[in-house]
Amino acid sequence: MEAAQKLEATFLAEMLKSAGFGKEGGFAGGVGEEQFASLHVQALADKVAKAGGLGLVETFYRSMMETTHDT
Repeated sequence: MEAAQKLEATFLAEMLKSAGFGKEGGFAGGVGEEQFASLHVQALADKVAKAGGLGLVETFYRSMMETTHDT
């Protein structure tokens, strides 16, 4: 289940990045801001996933279990 939650968080982070979240902040900018913006996006995605996210965790988990039990 933890792996499924991490997968959803990664999916959310990519969605946020694609939407432009963290591209231009209210700070002075520069290389440092760009590096920390990606960490901020990932931390936000982790929190959203832990709080219930998009509801994909259960679907990811079932899919992982099916793949694990296929012989």
